[in-house]
Amino acid sequence: MTFQVTISPSGRQFQCDDDETVLTAALRAGLILPYGCKNGACGSCKGKVSAGQVVHGNHQQKALSDEEEAQGGALFCCAKPQSDLTIEAREMLADDDYPIKKLPSRIAKLEKLSDDVMLIELQLPAAEKFNYRAGQYIEFLLKDGKRRSYSLANAPHVEGPLSLHLRHMPGGYFTDQVFSTLKERDIMRFEGPQGSFYLREDSDKPMILLASGTGFAPIKAIVEHLIHIDSKRPVHLYWGGRRPQDLYMHALCEEWANTLAGFQYTPVVSDANAEDDWQGRTGFVHQAVLDDYANLSGYQVYACGAPIVIESAKRDFVAKSHLPADEFYADSFTSEADLAKN
Repeated sequence: MTFQVTISPSGRQFQCDDDETVLTAALRAGLILPYGCKNGACGSCKGKVSAGQVVHGNHQQKALSDEEEAQGGALFCCAKPQSDLTIEAREMLADDDYPIKKLPSRIAKLEKLSDDVMLIELQLPAAEKFNYRAGQYIEFLLKDGKRRSYSLANAPHVEGPLSLHLRHMPGGYFTDQVFSTLKERDIMRFEGPQGSFYLREDSDKPMILLASGTGFAPIKAIVEHLIHIDSKRPVHLYWGGRRPQDLYMHALCEEWANTLAGFQYTPVVSDANAEDDWQGRTGFVHQAVLDDYANLSGYQVYACGAPIVIESAKRDFVAKSHLPADEFYADSFTSEADLAKN
């Protein structure tokens, strides 16, 4: 059975079958709702059903609690309609310049950036054009129908292979392969571009860029794109890790801070050991932002990393530093352990 979904406040409508999710149907109709992991773990696609009924597939309580669901909350990535719906969500019209494609690629380079972070470069077929926005991600299409999502770490204008930063999760279905058996010249298939986390170029607001761990990858792409378009927006990058070695491109960030007008960089380490001899900021990376900015009402924030970092940053930036909730853009990196909980 097919139902009609109306988006409030825009009034746009699309059709959704009862066996597909609201997000899938919206994307098929050329509408982009905010989303990240697409598996009920990150909460990026959370909205509200103001009329009609949905049934949710497996999802994590931290993404949508029973109380939120009882009040009409919905995760559109795993909500299937049971009737015609009216939903409350921000949406953007899809751009034909960024079509989602399934493509083959060849591993052009594997390089360890740290003990547990691997750089992967993907070479596309010579005749293939792949357009994406700085900040978006791709999904590797693995055996048995499994998918794994990773952000693109280079800006769209950069010639050559696509770059990704993968952290090793011991016991992980995919990352164990990356750090053991994957070889240069192996063929990988992927689908993309994906995600609603990307630079909003129609704003001239100053920006806070917040990264934890390999959440630096899409932030790096955004910075490179800002440089490419000769942006004059003030930018302050905060990058957090447990140990100094987790900031695996620290020298590049320092170079940006030393050479780019209006660019600041603050590294933050939460669990430095005595032998690290760390002289910089310590504690939670989002708390460092709060310590420096009492008023974020005139800013945009782009945050990427572990779900706990993203959740804490949005909650505290809005509540304590007056950031408008709709100026917080985020990509929450769900791990293979998170996927297993669904």
